[in-house]
Amino acid sequence: MQKNKLNKNKIEEIFEKCLWNMRFFSMFAVLFSLLSSLLLFIVSSLDVYKAFSLFVSYYFFNNKIEHFHELIIGKIIASIDLYLIAIVLLIFSFGIYELFISKIDIAQENESSGLLKITSLDELKNKITKVIIMVLIVSFFQRILTMEYKTPLEMMYFAVSIFVLSLGLYFLLKNDHK
Repeated sequence: MQKNKLNKNKIEEIFEKCLWNMRFFSMFAVLFSLLSSLLLFIVSSLDVYKAFSLFVSYYFFNNKIEHFHELIIGKIIASIDLYLIAIVLLIFSFGIYELFISKIDIAQENESSGLLKITSLDELKNKITKVIIMVLIVSFFQRILTMEYKTPLEMMYFAVSIFVLSLGLYFLLKNDHK
């Protein structure tokens, strides 16, 4: 009876150890999110570089570009959108690492990294949700800039959409201050 209980404890210990070590599979999510984030930072930076090249071409070499201002604004807003998505992936990577693998020692020492300190899945979800909402707002702004309004009803839809967006931001920020 004693030997059977000892074997059962040993099997349970081995199983629990294997189960605990399965958390290291989350490193795939961490690594690939970091790579995706890096890729988006590079792509966004290249987009800003292209916008700057258009600027130089337009103002210094007098190359006439049709709808220049809309084009520049569109490129810059698109790059902001990509930067925000890159930040979402970065926050996700830090959060998953801290929740499943280990606390990041250097982040613990640095007080300015409060955004990247994650203590629970709910906190990670809330931080990512807020950045995703900002991505949606920037995407909305980008689409609004390129729209043409032909009827008063379309202008009313535009005004209502801005009001609803502002109301949503108000409640989001109001929740933060509690």
